[in-house]
Amino acid sequence: MKDIKHKNEQRARRRKRNRAKIFGTAERPRLSIFCSNQYTSVQIIDDSAGRTLAAGSTKGMKSGSKSAQAKILGEVIAQKAAATGVKKVVFNKGAYAYHGRVKAFAESARSKGLVF
Repeated sequence: MKDIKHKNEQRARRRKRNRAKIFGTAERPRLSIFCSNQYTSVQIIDDSAGRTLAAGSTKGMKSGSKSAQAKILGEVIAQKAAATGVKKVVFNKGAYAYHGRVKAFAESARSKGLVF
């Protein structure tokens, strides 16, 4: 139990340290990703106004692995961003390593024209 608590504390510290350096503006909002054990969700956030411009999740997706679902999510969020007029974002991966679902999502969103 102690190891799990320590692991969660380390993740919280990494998230806080990462978040202190990243701020989304109206011209370049923040693209935040969250990975749970089952789902991946993302938001495009304008921190200066304090509102979410677009959001998406893998919750309704049934087929494929988690990485494949994250890849589809990248395409979906890039389309939603284009619909709201967002072309450039600041990528906030939180406490997660750029690997697996996070990498699949980021590469897919970049391939659909989202710049970060």
